[in-house]
Amino acid sequence: MTKYSDLEYLKLSKIHKILYKIACFFIGIPAWFVNLGKTIGKKFKNFGIKVKDNFVDIYKTFKEGDYKTRVSFVIMGFGSFARKQYLRGAIFLLFEIIFIVYMSLWGGYWISMLPSLGKQGPETNVYDPVYDAYVTIYHDDSFKILLYGILSLFFIVAFIYTWRINVKQNRISQEILATGKPLKSSKDDLHSLIDDQFHKTLLALPMTGIMVFTVMPIVFMILVAFTNYDGSHDGYFNNLFTWVGLDNFNKLLNISSGSGAMAATFGEVLAWTLIWAFFATFTNYFLGMFVAMMINKKGIRFKKVWRTALIMTIAIPQFISLLYVSKMFSNEGIINGLLVDLGWISKPLPFWTDPTWARAMVIIINIWIGIPYLMLIATGILMNIPQDLYESARIDGANAFQQYTKITLPYMLFVTGPYLLTSFISNMNNFNVIYLLNAGGPTNTSGTTAGGTVGHTDLLITWLFKITTGAEAQYNMAAVIAIMVFAVVSVISLIVYGLLPSTRNEEDFQ
Repeated sequence: MTKYSDLEYLKLSKIHKILYKIACFFIGIPAWFVNLGKTIGKKFKNFGIKVKDNFVDIYKTFKEGDYKTRVSFVIMGFGSFARKQYLRGAIFLLFEIIFIVYMSLWGGYWISMLPSLGKQGPETNVYDPVYDAYVTIYHDDSFKILLYGILSLFFIVAFIYTWRINVKQNRISQEILATGKPLKSSKDDLHSLIDDQFHKTLLALPMTGIMVFTVMPIVFMILVAFTNYDGSHDGYFNNLFTWVGLDNFNKLLNISSGSGAMAATFGEVLAWTLIWAFFATFTNYFLGMFVAMMINKKGIRFKKVWRTALIMTIAIPQFISLLYVSKMFSNEGIINGLLVDLGWISKPLPFWTDPTWARAMVIIINIWIGIPYLMLIATGILMNIPQDLYESARIDGANAFQQYTKITLPYMLFVTGPYLLTSFISNMNNFNVIYLLNAGGPTNTSGTTAGGTVGHTDLLITWLFKITTGAEAQYNMAAVIAIMVFAVVSVISLIVYGLLPSTRNEEDFQ
């Protein structure tokens, strides 16, 4: 491909410029992946260097440290107590005591059970002499083993990190005393926690919450993808679930031998999800912008009334409005009834029973829901575009369409570029609109057998909901699909975010 200079590029026609940008994008994809690989490799290299430096520092600290520092390697906080830093010593020692007690009583058991996820499942028809009846006796719980095993591993990592801080604090304290300077007292440490280090005190609880309620569930979900956790292997009441390696990924992606039905269903749902996200994002974007331009146009009366009428769709909860609209367009709904009464149709239109009609309807109804949001966003941005630009354009003879394509649209795209990306990702996970309108229907008979009940308008998020509910819930496959969704969303986000001009040339419209 010919590489144009900046001057040659400016001489190209508009079509040639677009084609040239597209060609440059696709040609640059291999280089992007190469740079990504180099970046990842550099991160791993730096991580390895840090690990090595920490081991060297630990060895030097033990070798050159006094007895207080060396004892602290085994009894955390001993050095701090010996140097009269009682608050630090109490925190380190208390953490070590809690860790030892937890690992001795519970943590060690959960970690030892992780490789098997349970050794004995439920026993049925066991005679109980107390009740004089045959009962079911439950033993190991695979779910708890996996959950508390992960928690115990996180606790071990936290303990290692705290132990490393304890060692480093002893080395620093020893170096300070060697220079003849006094150490901070417990009062100074407490004052520091509520003064110059107050940001760390405030962040301690939120960071703990993020680790427990965000990071741990993500790790748990990833590990579930490598098990046979489903309705018949619930880990306690029916059967234990076990590790199955990459079998679930093979089933979804059709890597190994098999019918490939699950892979076909996933591909179909993923394709519709991307199509839905594209139309749901850009129809709302351009129509919302158009409505904002019409309302803001000079000469339009009752502007507040029009804005209020549109905002009312936001004020009404979607749970109510979407269910109502769903009933309106059903075979027995108001719309079909009215059209039949008027004699315009002889039988109800298949708004929700025909795949093509259903897909078109969810996109159209989403426009009704989404336009008010975009109208509000566009209104604020349009008011900030300098009117001198439009006046200069009119003097130069530019018509309304040229003003839109050369001034309004570039400005809007520059300011709302990141919003468009987040809106696209949000629409890929738009559960409410799809599920409340028609629950993802009509049923896709070709895909239902392979991947549970799946409809022609199901997105990946609604399909996930369906295959994780009911007696035959496939939690393992849901985890695999969630991982694949994360991979798709991550690739799209990284590529698009890197191409957005607003992330690279922030000063262009300032």
